This record gives sequence, structure tokens and C-alpha cells, in this order.
Amino acid sequence: MSGSDWVYVLDSESLLDDVFASLRLKRQLEQGRTAPGELPPAIVGKVAKADRETVELAVKAAAAAAPEWCAVPLDTRLVRFAELLRVRLADRARDIARVLVQEGHPLPLARWQVSGMLDAFGPESVAFYRSRMLQEFTHGERRLQVRRQPDGVVCLNPPQNAPLSSAVLGVTSLMAGNSLVVRAPRSGPLGVMYVLQEIVVPVLEELGAPAGVLNVVCGDPAPMLNTWLESPEVDDIIYFGSSENGIAFEKRCVEHGKKPILELAGNDVVTVWKDADAALAAEALTESFYGSGQLCMIPNQVLVHPDVAPALLDELTRQVRRIRPGRPGDPDVLLTPVLRNEKFFQCLEDARAKGAEVLCGGNAMQLDGTRDPYGIFLEPTVLVVRGLAGAREMDAVRHETFFPLLPVVVAEPASDEELLRLFTEFVDSNAYGLRNSLWARDPAVVEHFTARVRNGGLLKVNDSHIGFLPCLPTHGGTGLTGGVFGEANYPILRTSHIQGVSISSGSRPRDAVFGAWRALFGDADASEPRDAGAADARPSHGAAS
Repeated sequence: MSGSDWVYVLDSESLLDDVFASLRLKRQLEQGRTAPGELPPAIVGKVAKADRETVELAVKAAAAAAPEWCAVPLDTRLVRFAELLRVRLADRARDIARVLVQEGHPLPLARWQVSGMLDAFGPESVAFYRSRMLQEFTHGERRLQVRRQPDGVVCLNPPQNAPLSSAVLGVTSLMAGNSLVVRAPRSGPLGVMYVLQEIVVPVLEELGAPAGVLNVVCGDPAPMLNTWLESPEVDDIIYFGSSENGIAFEKRCVEHGKKPILELAGNDVVTVWKDADAALAAEALTESFYGSGQLCMIPNQVLVHPDVAPALLDELTRQVRRIRPGRPGDPDVLLTPVLRNEKFFQCLEDARAKGAEVLCGGNAMQLDGTRDPYGIFLEPTVLVVRGLAGAREMDAVRHETFFPLLPVVVAEPASDEELLRLFTEFVDSNAYGLRNSLWARDPAVVEHFTARVRNGGLLKVNDSHIGFLPCLPTHGGTGLTGGVFGEANYPILRTSHIQGVSISSGSRPRDAVFGAWRALFGDADASEPRDAGAADARPSHGAAS
């Protein structure tokens, strides 16, 4: 699209070299106070900003395409689409990672996101989607189907911290037969535009999809969300954001007759039992510091059996001290800048005031690791909280923190039976519910957890907390993570609805009406019951003769 308003994308390297000068340049360009001319190296791209008319045109295009696209055979729009898309994603994997790095994602984080995209369209995941979209049965001469039909027009509002991977997740709603409108956020539009335009669109064109089945527009969230809510042609809205804003938006969706699909905050719990492999568990816990903790699906708190706590804390401290700041293209760098860190220090002081100990970290620092109260990086910080009683009174345990701060709650000594009960109750009572993890070797402990922990959209045992796996959901959860309708988020399923279908060559309606009765009592007793008044005149039990 063309337009007079543009969003300019900064190379993340320029932010590290001079954050204030880079942001000032971006602001001046977007406000028209600096003539674009030949763009400086700090600017790696620009994306046109959509006005309301353009957003409305995108919705109308999606509405026009939806009926034609949903009529395309399921195996074409699901299986074949996924096969072609995965090949193109794999071919461009390094390019996608490079764009993500330019937008500020550390290289390991970029590779992790690309891995998730590939798994989402891999053969195991596609086979799972296919099995849920259509199931067929035979009943006599009838062919019965339980199928999922698309909702229609789906709009997606991705988060600022991971817009590309979230947009690609939403692309799976196309496989259900929906059309899709995606908002590319102003803070990171380049990756979204690149993958959707250069990779997804060519696949749709190869399949003969109608124009308008996929639309992507860049703009501010509030005006675009209002346009979607007001449009009679929008059916579903996938919303990423804070829990507070998301729960309020859910209400607005229902009032406007839209299906809300929420991806909100996470406050994931990792439980470490006494027989856990402390080194591997500590390695998984360091995933808390990917992107400086500015991800919803990382470990946010740890619940530890007192017997293994000393070994775990020693190992965790050793591994965390190797995590350092650096430039995003460095394959060993996990941390990203935290431009506004006052909430980090407020949360840290709240925890200290309520009895927590700082095991390591707790300071701001510069790019080279030098401690500096004005630094744009934060040290990976581990807190130790002694005892479950009162742990949830700390903000660091009770709420998602969204910075590199990991509280480790060491349980009070008690019998294993009592601790197991307390641990599962603690995890299941979390107000959030995205992912949970368990590290334990005892099969009985694993079985206890998997049978009783209902909270969350994903539970992983003795594994990476953030790693993606085929078939399993990448997003979705309960409570403050997913709202009233929260669950594991498979967009292909959540943007569609169940429909039952019976196909007969020509059955006698009366036979169908009494089918189960006839099967039970046979043809001789398949006629209508006799009138109660014509029953035998013999007296009933207890009646006077």
C-alpha cells in the first residue's frame, strides 16, 4: 500500500550505540520534521502506516474472500498449504532470523522463534490439525461427519515483544478456511511484513487462494481495534496484551458480538522435586532470562523441595553468572535492553522488604557488563524466598514481572506426601495459567502432577520450559492468561466451530426418528405407543378389587 505516513524501523545495533539519538531520529522522521532523503544506516526499512479507510478496506477484502476460500478442499488449504509454507520457511530461516536480530531479538531468541514456526507447520502438527478438523463415521448406510467450520473473518493484534512469531501462529487460522487481517505493530513491523508478504502470500497464490484472504496493515492498536470491533464483517479477534487490558477487551468483544481469543500475561511455575537432576533443571531455569524476561512463556517462579534446594541454587547461580549482555547478533547473548527499569527495582525492593534474599544480580549495567544505575541492561537476578507461607504476597511471585527477575520459593520441611499436596495446590491456585513445568524422576510424583494440575495450557516434565514441540500448543492458557474462554491456543481450532453432518442416500424419515428405539426393541415394537387410556383394565398393585 502507499501512504504519506511511514513507520521507520531502527537497526537494533544503533540503539546500543546511542539509544537517545536513534529514537530521536526515528521520531523526527515519522513526524515529518526530518526529510527522509537517503536513509541513514540506522534505518533498515520503512512501512506505510494505514489510515482508518485502509483498515476498513482490508476487512472488506477479507470478508469478500472468506466464502470462496472456505470452499477450497480441506486437504488443499490445510495439508498442502502447510507443506508448502514449511518448505519456504525453512529455505528462508536464516533471513528471518536476520530480520528478527535487526529488530532487536538476540540471535538465540530469533532461532527459537523460527524453530516454533517450523514445528507449527511440521507433519506431526498438521496430522493433528487434520484429525481435529474432520472425523468421519459410518452408521448403516449413512456417512456421519464431525467437522469444524471456519468462523469467517479473523483479525489479529500481535504483541510488541514477539510480533512475527505471533503473526505466523495466527496464519494457522487460514488453514481452517478463515480469512485473516493482521496488524503489524509500529514497534516491529518489518519481520511481520517480510514473512507474510514474501513467504505466506506466494504460497496462497500457488494454491489459487482468492485475493484478500490475507491482509496486513501497520498502525496503532487502539484505532485499529476499534475499527475491528465496530465492523459487522469481523467475527474473531486474536488479542495479545496485558491481562488487565485483555480482560477489559474481552468484555468489549462480547458486547460487539465478536469471539475474543486472548493471549495475555504468563506467570509460569517450575516445580523442582527432591530427586530432580539439578544441573538440567537449572539449565531450564536460565530460560527465564531469554530476552531479559520480556516474554510471556518463560519461567517466572520456581517451587523447590527443600532437600534439593542447596544443589539447585548453587548450580543456578553458576549458570546465571555466565549470562551477559551484548549485541543481538552474538550467538551467546540472551539479554535485551530494558529501557524502563523502574518497575524492576520497585519489585526487587518489595521482595526484600518481605523477606526475600538476593542470590545474584540486582543491578543495572552497560553493554560491557559494567554496573551502572543508568545502564540499559539489567543483571539476571535470582531471589530466594524461604517458605510457601506468604510467598504470594510478594509482587515478584504473585504477578508476571516481565524483566530478568526469578524468585525461587524453597518450601518448609515437611513429609513428601504433604509437600506434594502443597506443591500441586500452589501451582493450580496461580491466577495465571500459561505453562507449567515439573522436574522429578519418581513416576508417582509425575503422575500426581499430571493428574491434578489443571491450570495452564501446557505442562512439561523434565524438559525445556520454552521449547516448542510438534502437536503441542505454543500459546494459550487459563485465568489471567486466557480470560474466561482461555485454553490451549490452536488458532485453527479456536477460530472455527464444530458442525455435525449426516449424509444419506435417501433414508425413510420415520425410520430415522425411531432409529435407536427400533434397534432396541425391533420392528414389531417400532410403532407409536398405545394411548394410556386404552391400557388393560386390570387393577394396579395396591388398588382395591
